[in-house]
Amino acid sequence: MYVFDMADATDVTRVGGKAASLARLAEAGFAPPQFFAVAADAFDDQGMKPEAVAAFDAAVARLGAGPFAVRSSGRAEDGAEHSHAGQFLSKLNVASADLRSAAHEVWRSGFSDTVARYRAERGLDSEDGAPAVVVQRMIDARAAGVAFSADPVSGRRDRIVISATDGLGERLVSGEIDGTDYSVCKRSGSIEGPLAGGPLSEIDVRSLARLASHVEARFGAPQDIEWAFDAEGLHVLQARPITTALKAEPQRDATVTVFDNSNIVESYPGLVTPLTYSFAQYAYARVYRAFVRVVGVSETRIAANASVFDNMLGRIDGRVYYNLINWYRALALLPGFAINRAHMETMMGVGEPLPREIADQMAPPPATGLRKIAEWARVGRMGYRLSREAWRLNKTIAGFNTRLEAALASDLDLDRAPLTALAAEYRRIEADLLDRWDAPLINDFLCMIAFGASRKLMQRWLGPAGLELHNDVMIGQGDIISAEPAQRIAKLGAMVREVPGLAGALESKGLVALKDHPEIRREVDAYIARFGDRCTEELKLESITLTEDPTQLLLAVAAAASRESVAPAKHAAAGSRLDDLFAGSRVKRVVAGKVLAVAKNRVRDRENLRFERTRIFGRARRVFLAMGREFAALGLIAEPRDVFFLTVPEVLGAIEGFAVTGDLAGLVTLRKTEWATACKRADPPERMTLHGAVVAATRDVAAPVEAAGVNTDVARTGTGCSAGIKTGIARVIRDPRTEQLAAGEILVARHTDPGWIAVFSNASAIVVERGSLLSHSAIVARELGIPCVVGLKGATTWLASGETITVDGASGIVRKSHG
Repeated sequence: MYVFDMADATDVTRVGGKAASLARLAEAGFAPPQFFAVAADAFDDQGMKPEAVAAFDAAVARLGAGPFAVRSSGRAEDGAEHSHAGQFLSKLNVASADLRSAAHEVWRSGFSDTVARYRAERGLDSEDGAPAVVVQRMIDARAAGVAFSADPVSGRRDRIVISATDGLGERLVSGEIDGTDYSVCKRSGSIEGPLAGGPLSEIDVRSLARLASHVEARFGAPQDIEWAFDAEGLHVLQARPITTALKAEPQRDATVTVFDNSNIVESYPGLVTPLTYSFAQYAYARVYRAFVRVVGVSETRIAANASVFDNMLGRIDGRVYYNLINWYRALALLPGFAINRAHMETMMGVGEPLPREIADQMAPPPATGLRKIAEWARVGRMGYRLSREAWRLNKTIAGFNTRLEAALASDLDLDRAPLTALAAEYRRIEADLLDRWDAPLINDFLCMIAFGASRKLMQRWLGPAGLELHNDVMIGQGDIISAEPAQRIAKLGAMVREVPGLAGALESKGLVALKDHPEIRREVDAYIARFGDRCTEELKLESITLTEDPTQLLLAVAAAASRESVAPAKHAAAGSRLDDLFAGSRVKRVVAGKVLAVAKNRVRDRENLRFERTRIFGRARRVFLAMGREFAALGLIAEPRDVFFLTVPEVLGAIEGFAVTGDLAGLVTLRKTEWATACKRADPPERMTLHGAVVAATRDVAAPVEAAGVNTDVARTGTGCSAGIKTGIARVIRDPRTEQLAAGEILVARHTDPGWIAVFSNASAIVVERGSLLSHSAIVARELGIPCVVGLKGATTWLASGETITVDGASGIVRKSHG
């Protein structure tokens, strides 16, 4: 038997490697173009043997009209060890009448000197070079090429590499021309390559990637695939194992890590330098150890979970995320978790809960029997501890402030201090403040409980009127630090308004404009002395403070001067309103008053303590900048601000002697390169679920793609957190350092922080994509008496600057105005 139809071409010894591979592809459903195979012994030196001609002609008739491709199919060809790629002749676009002679030419190519050398170099039988022949229907290709289900150059198995050209791919396969290259990540599906103007569309590339993965899975090894697209679609022309050495297959790792930044982005938006991240990572590790210790978790359990506390944060492509798995594990340590898991899970405060199947794997079983009694005992001890801490909270806060003032009142001259003194100063801040973070911890926890409980109580007793009352009571606390910058800016604006032309001069000349206005200059200096560290992104050590550059403050003052003086917001008289609302129940009136007072005080102290945190971070920032100055003076880095591209252990290690490298400049160069690359990419997703080692799993995390099409929503609902209704012009602000809000416009932002106060002071209402009822933007809006809606997802893309919108700060509804 000399001729084998596609279904019968399975015996490699008769039909060769290529034909057998094509038959397997057909059997597996990959539908290569129809073909038949001709055994090598069907030919001799004169041509096709007469006894093979009839079967050959019959097979051609079954294939139909040409043209045809005639290819070799040696016994060892397209094998796992020796591909014979490019060794034999192939003939394309052959007419039916020429097929016998073309097949004979291909057969004879097996006796060439090139083939003989190839086989001899690999220790193959030089007498066994004559191939079988494959006759296959030609594809009228619009695009063709090769696809590798692993990268044969780098050896990476997580990449699909495609090379494509317009029309037939023969010249590409033979090396006569260079193709257009594409790379597809198997995990994320991200594509590198010219999807516009290239031979392949995105749909084409994804179809090829699926094909390559399916062929690899079917044959159990990475594959080198020739393919073509015609009017009917994608065709496999041949497939063979990749014979170049690949990297080892990594072991399967099913460990799950979930990262989420829906909450922490308010503190650490955008890219964060290594110095800030390592500083924050250390602070979180120390602070939350202290927290669980306060509520009664034993030192033994804290020590056993050291890796949990040391990894509360992650840094993905330069952005800071919460490691939700470890937050959940820390939460599960708290007394009462095994009794009321669902309620305590809400304490994580993220945009969406941890997936139930993941939470179920980590959560301890519900407490029953003696375990339940023991757990209630732990809850009781926690309640006692928290009650004791609440009772003496004012004293704890006073002690914290005393330590803070002592640390900030250091007589060390940072401008003249040597490196060892600067390291000692940082260690003192670390020991006296970061390691003794008691007051902010306790107050934040009590604030969360008091705020949430009081809000639920008012809603239960009074419905919507109760929520409005709750918001009003949180306004007008007088001694809350967050409102003071806006009040001072308004005062400065009024002073500047009295001097014709001064507002414009402030915008164009800066502080020089105040040369002849000492009273105003003193007020500005007083503001900077008090709030110089309260800059945009104030918790990022690399941020430029008002002390370094007061431009943002001066622009806000100029804007305040350009509008008429606004009377301070009139806040509700809580006492009289409580009397009216609870006229029929004296007991409820008393309880509501006390509960609201506690919540009000905790919110006030939360904001005030956060300002003290800003001052601590400001001192640390100045210490590190002084270290950068000394490193630069010693030639260890190029400029002082390069210190932000080092981590805290690297900085201290270089000074104190435990560093593993002295090449600080080299580390800075590496980090700056990574930073520049990350700056060009869009933010990764808000929530990421990764498998295995994070360093590998995050390499190909793709940024979320905005949904196509025009959004026709007229209204959307977020979280209303400061009552009032305001209609005005929306202004989307992404960076308050470079963008301005005109007086009376409605601020629309992705997220905010305390450094946005200069923008807040001009806003008539606030809409923010991220945040909660206790976000800084919500608290400041309540203090200023302007409507505020937070948690309105997609606000900065749904709304456009210049649109007229109406913000209802009670219901959380934001509506576009038309006509």
